[in-house]
Amino acid sequence: MQISQNKYRLNKGEESTYSVIQSMRNHENLTIWKESLTLVNEVYRLVKLLPKQESYGLYSQMTRAAISISSNIAEGCSRSSRKEFSRFLEISIGSAFELQTQLMIVKENFQLNEVSVLIEKTRILQRQISSYKSKINEN
Repeated sequence: MQISQNKYRLNKGEESTYSVIQSMRNHENLTIWKESLTLVNEVYRLVKLLPKQESYGLYSQMTRAAISISSNIAEGCSRSSRKEFSRFLEISIGSAFELQTQLMIVKENFQLNEVSVLIEKTRILQRQISSYKSKINEN
């Protein structure tokens, strides 16, 4: 955690110093977070192609899993320790594996061309998050 010292005036001529805690990590700057948002959008486009009877089944599960990936990366960034951040990255990896499984089910049952590309993008994202997790655990 990075702490910056800022000064402000209490009264004319009087200064006091206070600490402002600034997070070391901004999720909006992370490639893995940006890629996970792209994946969410692509999953939403894909599930619209599923039959209506899947609205409460795969549709719901797939969108929740995809959203969970980016949400856990973002929430992990807000945590003060590397250990906590690492745990949230681990959860996002789990959500990515969950999404991959659901995409494979869709591929087997609904023959949608877009699915193979999304499966590969999900695998790439899993590796990217895992690599990032390893790097933060080294430091």
